[in-house]
Amino acid sequence: MSKQDTHFFNVFSMVIGLLLAIAVGIFALARIVASHTQDLQVMSEPDYARSVNARLQPPTREAVAGKDNSAMAIKVEGPAAAGSAVAAMPKNGTEMFEQTCSACHGQGIAGAPKAGDKAAWAPRIAEGKATLYEHALKGFQGKAGVMPPKGGRTDAPDALIKEAVDHMVQMAQ
Repeated sequence: MSKQDTHFFNVFSMVIGLLLAIAVGIFALARIVASHTQDLQVMSEPDYARSVNARLQPPTREAVAGKDNSAMAIKVEGPAAAGSAVAAMPKNGTEMFEQTCSACHGQGIAGAPKAGDKAAWAPRIAEGKATLYEHALKGFQGKAGVMPPKGGRTDAPDALIKEAVDHMVQMAQ
């Protein structure tokens, strides 16, 4: 190896070593700064306890019609209890529509007829309230879309679902 090659190799090795030392120093500095700020931010975040609690819940919950499903309600304690994921049970059909049904029937999502759309509701109303109640309570898969049982709010009593159906029928007449 020539003298120039040796000199180049020594300088190149020194530059690489220096860059590596700078990178390790920046990494160490970032870890030190993060250790003082990141933990405080995570612990003071208002949704932190709620998100941890949600991750610790079982992946699915199955409600059985006609059974007591009150044990399925998610219980959150502490500061996250104010923003609990479980909505309070509506008091009447109008509130049920606003809390649950309007999620799909407000915008026509998943083929749901929009609330108040007389043309879309006329053939459904013509089938009779018994059919509307059955589809709302048990779910229905039609040509245009899907209606989940009780609109996905399986903890709601049947009478409340029927009141919500009556409310939507009134809106469409």
